[in-house]
Amino acid sequence: MLQLYIGNKNYSSWSMRPWVLLRQAGIPFEEVLARFDSFDADSHFKAALAGISPTGKVPVLVDAGLAIWDTLAIAEYLAETHPEKHLWPQDKAARAHARSVCAEMHSGFTALRGACPMNIEAHLPEVGALIWRDKPAVRADVQRLVDMWSGLLEQHGGPMLFGDFSVADAFFAPVCMRLHSYGLPVPQHIADYVQRVRELPGVKAWIDGALAEADFREFEEPYRLRR
Repeated sequence: MLQLYIGNKNYSSWSMRPWVLLRQAGIPFEEVLARFDSFDADSHFKAALAGISPTGKVPVLVDAGLAIWDTLAIAEYLAETHPEKHLWPQDKAARAHARSVCAEMHSGFTALRGACPMNIEAHLPEVGALIWRDKPAVRADVQRLVDMWSGLLEQHGGPMLFGDFSVADAFFAPVCMRLHSYGLPVPQHIADYVQRVRELPGVKAWIDGALAEADFREFEEPYRLRR
């Protein structure tokens, strides 16, 4: 069976993408938690990944001894090994578009990700209001999301970005968590999409797992002293 090494569900946005993709698509896998304790060379986290990932980071997908440690590579591997799941859109042009927006997510939106680290358990609208006031780069990232998602939802008719659930929705699920946690202002149709993503069974299962952790990691909490 596939194994997916992940970090804490509350904080690990990179882990969330392939986990949600697997769970929502109904692909069986074993979850292996590498709890965030620190990222020092001698930490339990690094020890859990020793011999598994050459980068010492999560997520990592392992299939019969083969390790895949990049989220885009994981998505492509799953799409190739489970073509019946239609993880990418069926249409060639839509598939290329979906890959483009996933790659943009993979390498972009650094202002939003840096200012608003994923924290599913937290409710931080006051922090979000200050970030929105003081960080124009975050506002620019959110506007890019609004423009992108609006165009895709209009073109493909929803409810997901390319009609049916795809890799693209899994890749943007952590962004939906950020928009929700920090209360960043978006148009209603975008807020509706965020809520639809949050209600997907695979996403809801991740959220429930994050809330059940009750594992406050100080180094992941720039805005709070306690849970």
